[in-house]
Amino acid sequence: MFDRPPGRLASTGQVSLLAAVILLLISALALDARGGIGLIADQLALLRTPVFRVPAGWPQPVYDFRDNPITAAGFALGRELFYDPKLSRDGSVSCASCHQQFAAFAHYDHAVSHGIDNRNGTRNAPGLFNLAWLPQLMWDGSAHNLEVQPLGPVANPVEMDAKLPALLDRLRADPAYPKRFEAAFGSPDIDSQRMLKALAQFTGTMISADSRYDRYVGGDASALNATEQAGLAAFRARCASCHVEPLFSDFSYRDNGLDAAPRDGGRATVTARAVDRGSFRVPSLRNIGLTPPYMHDGRFDTLGQVLDHYRSGVAGSDHVDPLLRGGLPISAEERAALLAFLPTLDDPGFTHDLRFADPARRR
Repeated sequence: MFDRPPGRLASTGQVSLLAAVILLLISALALDARGGIGLIADQLALLRTPVFRVPAGWPQPVYDFRDNPITAAGFALGRELFYDPKLSRDGSVSCASCHQQFAAFAHYDHAVSHGIDNRNGTRNAPGLFNLAWLPQLMWDGSAHNLEVQPLGPVANPVEMDAKLPALLDRLRADPAYPKRFEAAFGSPDIDSQRMLKALAQFTGTMISADSRYDRYVGGDASALNATEQAGLAAFRARCASCHVEPLFSDFSYRDNGLDAAPRDGGRATVTARAVDRGSFRVPSLRNIGLTPPYMHDGRFDTLGQVLDHYRSGVAGSDHVDPLLRGGLPISAEERAALLAFLPTLDDPGFTHDLRFADPARRR
């Protein structure tokens, strides 16, 4: 989804880029063949300026990058901020603490988020990808724009527990950050709007669209085996009303019958409507094999448990989604096929993309 715009090597920056590439190639030759090739691939990826591109067949995103043009410096600043624990009150927790790249930027094997002073949150930390398409963010839709979303966890007393003025003062006191902000925005001034725009340049370009499923629907019939293809057919028959392709969500809010009397207000905490109590945003199923545990509270450890809930565990309540009343008629054969298909939505290229990795790992 990223590329480097075409152009002639004419400016000083472009000449420097060419020189850097040459030096990388020379240094790589000093390594063994396997190490050298890996180094070249990784470093060339890092040198590319990100460009936001909509994957073929996808709808247009909700977030408009015309109001926040992506630049190499802005993207790098956003990545630095994402991994920097300075964004928390005591410097112990970063965005990446609960959003780990190897888990598609979810919090692997944690039912709920773990924040400052080892405090537990109340909801599962979801994976971060394809965020530019979300009309609202968070499980309850409390963030209406990608740029303002970080304000919730930053201020939450069980997550990062930071006061925005103190956070900005810490960034201003760091000798590196004024230079980074100047490179990204033209002056060394550090304010909340610039910080949030930089974070959006980073998180908004986290596009996951290269799974085996994507290759299959793109025309590669060998990308899925017969069982996985049967699982796709079962998915389209039983699950696609809510988990709409290609993003695998319709972004609606639904009560999926986890509890007859929901303990978490869900969408109702935003709308104050009783009918919305226990309703949560339909999550994307992309990278679903990488992001356990499941549901808004992380109550299910496996995909098998999730499917069994929809087969026979849907609790009766006044507000349960009509599509789920009485459970879904998923046969044993369909269950097995679905368990084979769902991991084909995983995108290992995304979880190993060095451009999204912790900058400290490359120093």
